[in-house]
Amino acid sequence: MPQSYIKRILDARIYDLAVETPLDDAPLLSERTENNVLLKREDLQPVFSFKVRGAYNKLLQLTEEERARGVIAASAGNHAQGLALSAKHLGVTAIIVMPRTTPSIKVDAVKRHGGKVVLQGDTYDEASAYAQALVAEKGMIYIPPYDDPDVIAGQGTVAMELLRQHPAHIDAVFIPVGGGGLCAGMAAYIKFVRPQTKVFAVEPEDAACLKAAMKHKRRVVLDEVGIFADGVAVAQIGEETFRVIKDCIDGVITVSTDEICAAIKDIFEDTRSIAEPAGACSLAGLKKYVDSEGITGQTLVAVHSGANTNFDRLRYISERTEIGEGREAVFAVVIPEKPGSYKKFCSLLGKRSVTEFNYRYSDSGQANIFVGLQVNPYKNERQELFETLTKKGYFVVDMTDNEVAKLHIRHMVGGHAPKELDNEVVYRFEFPERPGALYKFLDKLAGRWNITMFHYRNHGAAFGRVLVGMQVPPEEREEVEQSLRELNYPYTEETDNEAYRFFLA
Repeated sequence: MPQSYIKRILDARIYDLAVETPLDDAPLLSERTENNVLLKREDLQPVFSFKVRGAYNKLLQLTEEERARGVIAASAGNHAQGLALSAKHLGVTAIIVMPRTTPSIKVDAVKRHGGKVVLQGDTYDEASAYAQALVAEKGMIYIPPYDDPDVIAGQGTVAMELLRQHPAHIDAVFIPVGGGGLCAGMAAYIKFVRPQTKVFAVEPEDAACLKAAMKHKRRVVLDEVGIFADGVAVAQIGEETFRVIKDCIDGVITVSTDEICAAIKDIFEDTRSIAEPAGACSLAGLKKYVDSEGITGQTLVAVHSGANTNFDRLRYISERTEIGEGREAVFAVVIPEKPGSYKKFCSLLGKRSVTEFNYRYSDSGQANIFVGLQVNPYKNERQELFETLTKKGYFVVDMTDNEVAKLHIRHMVGGHAPKELDNEVVYRFEFPERPGALYKFLDKLAGRWNITMFHYRNHGAAFGRVLVGMQVPPEEREEVEQSLRELNYPYTEETDNEAYRFFLA
């Protein structure tokens, strides 16, 4: 029974290495959701993840003879770091098998903590199989990342701290799930001490092994596992963890990549820390629960489980955040191919900030444009804008939930112009990032000269970068230059640029 874990958790003597992490308020998110939202900051552990708790507790239970043989583990990164640091602390040799897809920041951290890294396979399960083979070959002790009572008990100390730090009532706690060690330990403790507190497991939609197990009432193996949230990218829930979890949780919530990215932003804005995708998973679940259930006035806790992510992933995360928060709408729109069409179209957008605008001339009849816009998710602006454009006679397709559009097409709109297009000149601009900047440009130029190409993306800086093509007869070039100078936007002519000539002219 899960109650058997209470003594194990209380007896875990891990605090000569692990630290008691704070339970922080999330004031901005609390105000926005009209709930008291708290974050359990496991990103502040020595290895920036809760995993050090379970790994160290497991090593403490080994005999001196077992420690002398050395330890081995398979991990996507956080368990690896926790075990490497724990082994170094106790003077134990540690070999860590990691998938080749593991972010380099985690691989480097394991090496820095004294662990020997072996890269094998593309998923955790492939790495685990190889680690088991090494156990048989070398006679070392295998340290599971989650499916072990001592590891589970170590992770359960997060809940012990949480309930001590917040003695008042907690309505619900949201816990990320991969293999289930953290959720099993925390859920067992919470349900024993405060059974009235709800516990929700949260996992990615593309790695929902617990949801599948709960549905079938047995452990199942997923055919495919998404690896965006690599810390919870597991194809099958653990045997022991599932035995505990199935009796201790109030539900499973699955979240999308966009929702995780939005939660990463929320955590940053409230704490100035950057969560890894798995680390923000629980907050994404909390927000989804609040939205679906209409919850207000409750105390809700999400476990910020880790902050080990590669810096270069932030570009992708930032790009997906606005859509994940429901703050960006992406439309494909057909407008007439004639001077003034862009200005008329943009006038219907009102004061909304344009996040992206892509177009390339294809024929003289109509223009297909790809546009992203900031919208207020709480006022249904996305649907209102769609209806407004449709009523004005535009053919509009909502691409906001289209993965191909978001991942690929938005970067591929364009190509070479048709042969009949002549007198095209190209300019590169810096627009100030404020509502109305695009309309000001179009008001000055688009009614006179036909726009043949337009590419703009908001990158969150003070200035947006824009590439524009226009049909301008040679005798009107000086007039265009004069209009550009009057705009007072920094610009450079790029008509002779090699990249334009090679791919777009």
